[in-house]
Amino acid sequence: MDEYYTILKEETSEIVEKKSKFIADIFCINSAEEAEEKVKIIKKKYYDAKHHCIAYRVMDNDRLVERASDDGEPSGTAGAPMLKILQKKNLCNILVVVTRYFGGILLGTGGLVRAYSEATQKVLEQVEFVKKVSGVEISLKIDYSNLANFKYYCKNNDIEITNIEYLDDIDIKIEMVNNRKNTFLEDINNKKVEIKEIQGLQGKYINKTVEKNK
Repeated sequence: MDEYYTILKEETSEIVEKKSKFIADIFCINSAEEAEEKVKIIKKKYYDAKHHCIAYRVMDNDRLVERASDDGEPSGTAGAPMLKILQKKNLCNILVVVTRYFGGILLGTGGLVRAYSEATQKVLEQVEFVKKVSGVEISLKIDYSNLANFKYYCKNNDIEITNIEYLDDIDIKIEMVNNRKNTFLEDINNKKVEIKEIQGLQGKYINKTVEKNK
């Protein structure tokens, strides 16, 4: 996955449909295990509710994991439409749990799909989204005399300096999107940017933009 959107913080919202209350909780997660732990917390919090339907997508050890559960509702009426919304909006590292308190009136399969979808859409309207792009983090050593030029180079080449340590040399961590990496390494070889040593290079998803709604 080259890019996706996730959220800054958890939120809660609710809707009422024919006396049934649907409470939607959304979380940022980093693993399938974390998602399942969050589900346990919600089930304990709303212990007297009829259903706790879930959908999540998460990059777990560089593998996309998706799961949906109807938790006793008719098959395909809750978790699946919730997951479809996450997929359509390219959302990942996100868990949505919609808890239903049954109001005594049957909604039918179509009504359930609409209610769980609406509950999911409503909580998504309340969050801020962060765009994550596949990139790379590089650890470097540079001379003190080259720091100002290095900062200038990074500013003009869409490279983020994430950490600086002033030791015998200057240790710097930078991050950039993948399509910048080869140009950066070529610029080092061509002496367009002066560094002493590359100490480490690893892939990571980096923040690019923040959006209120999608």
